[in-house]
Amino acid sequence: MVQDASRHARPVDPAPIHPLVERLGSYVPLTGDEMDFLQSLHEPRRKFPRNREIIVAGHRYDHVFILHAGFVSRYKVLPDGKRQVLNVGLPGDLIGFPACMFETAMNSVSSLTEIEVSAVPFTTLFGLFTRFPRIGAALFWSTACEVAMQGEHLVDLGRRSAYERLAHLLLELLVRLNAVGLAGELSYRLPLTQELMADVLGLSGPHINRMIRCLREEGLATIEDQRVVIHDLASLSSLAAFEESYLRPRKIPDAYQRVAN
Repeated sequence: MVQDASRHARPVDPAPIHPLVERLGSYVPLTGDEMDFLQSLHEPRRKFPRNREIIVAGHRYDHVFILHAGFVSRYKVLPDGKRQVLNVGLPGDLIGFPACMFETAMNSVSSLTEIEVSAVPFTTLFGLFTRFPRIGAALFWSTACEVAMQGEHLVDLGRRSAYERLAHLLLELLVRLNAVGLAGELSYRLPLTQELMADVLGLSGPHINRMIRCLREEGLATIEDQRVVIHDLASLSSLAAFEESYLRPRKIPDAYQRVAN
């Protein structure tokens, strides 16, 4: 007697949706073909060790990178050796876009931890605007969040005190890491050393150390062993005048979706 093997078969788990696909899908509902195309960009994958430059300022490059795991920093090094970290890349980020529009890389990108990426040739990236215009629109939409973050970082450097800058950075990372499932409600692993935090905020290492101590003494947050725990979210948000709406662009209007279809 032949038994029905399907009775004993274990269900196959569906392939996980990558954070980049999930993010773009939050701006515009994706069709099956669009999702399949985006998922196809995620292979093959490469791993890089910590502190490896994957994009070098002033050099040509012909790929952008989808970050699958780990953390990267995008930064500018001045002629005197001083470094300004412009942003921290998290899983789901597209690394090197839209700076790929220039002849050479405008900034460098380096791994803060071991990372896993897949490379997307410029030809593939540019071609999707014709083949999948709604994905192109979603990528354009996603740059709004990047621009908004740059604006807040400019305000940090120009108008917020050192204490306010640090508080704002901790809250921004909490929201961003929560969005990709890498944070608890009020805690997360910090991908930055104190030296890198200083380069993000335009401060010295000793100054960062003093601000961290102040946060702890005032019961707002602790940073120990590269882990952040927020103890008083309301007070910390008030201190930094933090409003997370700039990290959450609205959906693409229905009118455009109908035109793109």
